[in-house]
Amino acid sequence: MTTSENEWQYPYGSKQRYHLQHVHLFASNVDATIDFYRSWFDAEVMWDGDVAGARNVFIKVGIGALHLYDQLPRGEGKNAVHHLGMQVVGIDELYERMKAAGLHIPNPIRRLGGGGGYFMLGAPDGVVIEIFEPGKLREPVVREYYGFGE
Repeated sequence: MTTSENEWQYPYGSKQRYHLQHVHLFASNVDATIDFYRSWFDAEVMWDGDVAGARNVFIKVGIGALHLYDQLPRGEGKNAVHHLGMQVVGIDELYERMKAAGLHIPNPIRRLGGGGGYFMLGAPDGVVIEIFEPGKLREPVVREYYGFGE
């Protein structure tokens, strides 16, 4: 049975049909992974349950989401995920707290033309996170992409 177009439900109050809603990560220790994202990014567990015989945890981080799969990562390295992008406010303060906590940050903040910057962070199970703060002087289309409007 096919749902007719007039019965479609659009998320986020938008008429956009497609949204990148989540990234699904393998987690060798789901509880430690949840603690990491809670501690550093104010993540909130939205659902914790069984899907096809395995624990799955859905967490929100701001307006984005992660799905954690209670299973060892498959293979070596990053597999198909290069990195997650975490947009933040107050990058310098967060960088200093993370460095003081001994988190794996291989390089200092890299400043971008027009303001803003980013640094890379090692997370559980070899996940790499790009921590970034968009600059105020970016072109309007990019500022809109980052949620600031024109």
